[in-house]
Amino acid sequence: QDRYRELMRVSHQWRDLKHRKWFGFGHDSEQVPGQGGLAIFCPACPQPGINLPPDWRTQYSSDTVMRQYVVDGKFTAQHMKMNKPELDVSLSDGKGYMVSEAPHQAHLQQSLDNRERSTCSNHRAVNAANINKSNLQSTGISATACARHGCFVPHSVVDFQKGERYMNMDYSICNALDYHSQSIQKALVIYDVGCQWSINFQSQVKSSSSLLLPPGLEIIPAVGKFHLAAHKLSCFPRYSLNFVKGAGHLDGEILETLWAPFNKISPTARSMTQAHRQEVYDDHMRDSNWKKIVGIVPSLLKKYKTSNKCFEEMNQAYKELTAVLDPSKVTQWESDALEAERERGEALDIYLLKGDKAPTMGEVQLKLMKNPPSSSANLGSVAWLAEGISIEDAQDQLRSELRRLPSLMSTRQEVKVSEKRQRLSVDDVVTAQDDPAFLGQDDVEDEVEDEREFWEDDDEDWEAAGEEGDLAVEVMSIWMPSSIGTTKLTELGLHALVKEEMELRIGQANDCLDQLQTDLGNKAMLYRQNFQNAGSTREGTRTKKEIQKVVSQINKHARSYQRSRQAILQLEPADCIREKYQEILPQDLGVSKDVTEENRFGQGTSKMAWFWMMDGEQGQLTSDSRGLVEEFYRINWLKARARRDRWKEELSLVRHEMLWSTLWFESQKNRWEKRAEQSLEPGTEAYANKQMGLWGDFAKKARLMFQGKQIDCT
Repeated sequence: QDRYRELMRVSHQWRDLKHRKWFGFGHDSEQVPGQGGLAIFCPACPQPGINLPPDWRTQYSSDTVMRQYVVDGKFTAQHMKMNKPELDVSLSDGKGYMVSEAPHQAHLQQSLDNRERSTCSNHRAVNAANINKSNLQSTGISATACARHGCFVPHSVVDFQKGERYMNMDYSICNALDYHSQSIQKALVIYDVGCQWSINFQSQVKSSSSLLLPPGLEIIPAVGKFHLAAHKLSCFPRYSLNFVKGAGHLDGEILETLWAPFNKISPTARSMTQAHRQEVYDDHMRDSNWKKIVGIVPSLLKKYKTSNKCFEEMNQAYKELTAVLDPSKVTQWESDALEAERERGEALDIYLLKGDKAPTMGEVQLKLMKNPPSSSANLGSVAWLAEGISIEDAQDQLRSELRRLPSLMSTRQEVKVSEKRQRLSVDDVVTAQDDPAFLGQDDVEDEVEDEREFWEDDDEDWEAAGEEGDLAVEVMSIWMPSSIGTTKLTELGLHALVKEEMELRIGQANDCLDQLQTDLGNKAMLYRQNFQNAGSTREGTRTKKEIQKVVSQINKHARSYQRSRQAILQLEPADCIREKYQEILPQDLGVSKDVTEENRFGQGTSKMAWFWMMDGEQGQLTSDSRGLVEEFYRINWLKARARRDRWKEELSLVRHEMLWSTLWFESQKNRWEKRAEQSLEPGTEAYANKQMGLWGDFAKKARLMFQGKQIDCT
């Protein structure tokens, strides 16, 4: 006879009895587990009445004991609708990490579904909010975990019904902020779309009877470092963890690493009953937190070593930079930074580079046509130069297409190539620049020294396109001042052309760098968001094709930039221009590891490609250099100060966490010691003594390993 149902029922009851025994309810038999009563939390996070000294309110600042949480959703943890939900029986609803079902549903019923669309982030968090699948009871789950150690917060995991909606997230966050946080005045909440979520969060709490927060709690919203890359520029200073006082050094993405085990259990849990699925998820989160507890001592020791070293390096760099600056400027910047930390919001925009965006080629062309650089400028020269640059780009596009064709082309392919060459005909190339009124062709014909067209094609063997000896239209040299040489142009009295082409080439370079930043960002987002998380081979192939299209655009703009840079160098620019417009190397065009490996070690010393710093007036090399240099120093000093402060805070927090972990172990030991003394049965007394010894060993090891490093408890 099939006894599977009975076996599952016994397993259900056995797990519940084990959990109650582990958390002392076998001894405190008169007590019933409350919300999160069968869950274990982080030993290193500050918890009043558990692991903080009695005088912590006067001993610690609000920044030191600030709660740091990260919130995220998992959309593979789906749950199918039950055929007979009335037969489902739960023994521990809301007593672990997942919230109680009935109160959560009541909250959703009374909450307004605003159906907000994100105006900022490129991520799926809000834009997936209206996804609805009729066969699913829930489309995923959301969890809150401590941002510094990665422990799930008890009674804070919620189900999604139609994607990631704020009403679900609000319920999770409020439950987490209320957990063991009496008298704590400040909390940092890290969320993928924190800039959007934080706008209406406080008003939602005030208007809801099911959302409760500790009185007087200040909430600081932030965005994890990976997700911040997809936000608008204005979000960077306002929601970056780099500028949150008291945050220490963290990436805000630790919850992403905790989802990995759920990829293995989610398919099985998908068709379970509501109660069974809830208990399975509670078990795995309990196990995850237990592993964090077991490893907390070596983890803090490693963090101590890293933070100590990095603080010394960042402090030294800060001092060296401050030493070469005007003390009055430093005083003003220090005042601005303190005000920004205090006021936050728009005040944090001091970390953005001031100035307008670097001029585009079109803007430069319009400016030169309206205001010639000198009285010797020639009529029509600007349009002539711009046409030459446009032809270069068209030639490059055709060469790029030809490189992708096989050496032995089919008849159809040869026809298409001929059509494209006709569109970019020899007449177009020659006529566009032939015999301009201000250029004596006979004088300059022998002076053309243009090799930049072939810098990217050194390995290609281009064949003639027409009669023997004729060059293919896509490889013909274009007569430009940069290909003729400044010496010859000066002899001919055409030096004004050098200034005009220089301005246009700088505009061309600015255009290319701007497009490169956009395309590289798209490439990184496609790779991280779609390709790595592809649910099928078909989806992965489709995403790969999209990435290849973006890569083609990246290479196109990189080649165009290199041509403009080579032309700038041949025009003998000033040293400041030569230094600012650097060569783009192949490694500069790769996917940022801050996106694909966001949790790797060594992020604090990694560097971005130089052109990511080409923003605002930094690209306007013709602007007032004194104001520009001062702006660079201001930004670099502010960020050097922020890096020093975050590492200083990190070192201080780690030392405090060493003390708090030890006190947490001792509080667990004392709790079981009290249960042993009150035990009336030999069995319960023996188990309590065993648990007391376990936590006592943890505390003893922590005190020994942290000796001389942790903050003294005075």
